[in-house]
Amino acid sequence: MTAARRLPAFTRSMRAGIHALRQDERGSAAAELTLLTPLLILLLLFVVFCGRLADTKLRINDVAHQAARAATLARTPSQATANAQATASAALASAGITCQSLSVSTDTQGLKPGSTVTVTVSCGVGLGDLTSLGVPGRRTFESSFSSPVDVWRGTSPNAQAGGTP
Repeated sequence: MTAARRLPAFTRSMRAGIHALRQDERGSAAAELTLLTPLLILLLLFVVFCGRLADTKLRINDVAHQAARAATLARTPSQATANAQATASAALASAGITCQSLSVSTDTQGLKPGSTVTVTVSCGVGLGDLTSLGVPGRRTFESSFSSPVDVWRGTSPNAQAGGTP
């Protein structure tokens, strides 16, 4: 006689039930999805975090561009520095970026027609504010942009008459 026939009927039916359960895959996809859902949500939040970092970097680049352009429109180096600072602050506020520390440095090279004005904007942003996810830490974004001073721009009437501009 075989070993299966020697076992009591209860044991044989129990083995058959266990074998049937092993072969039955109903509900396995739901169980797998339940286990993977937290990982998928974490991956989604990481993608959002990276996207917000990239967006902030692009906005800081734009702020540096705007500040450099505003500085080239000034007539004096001190006014160029003030214009760059004011424009950078206003552009950051309109972009919705709150800097924990903001530094705007302006290199006017004398602000002569044909020269370039270079503005460097450095903005320290808290990662918790940036992503709205409560991520600890801080990141400093820095961008520099150069804009030419118009070669054909006019001078003030005082400068033409030999006075100070």
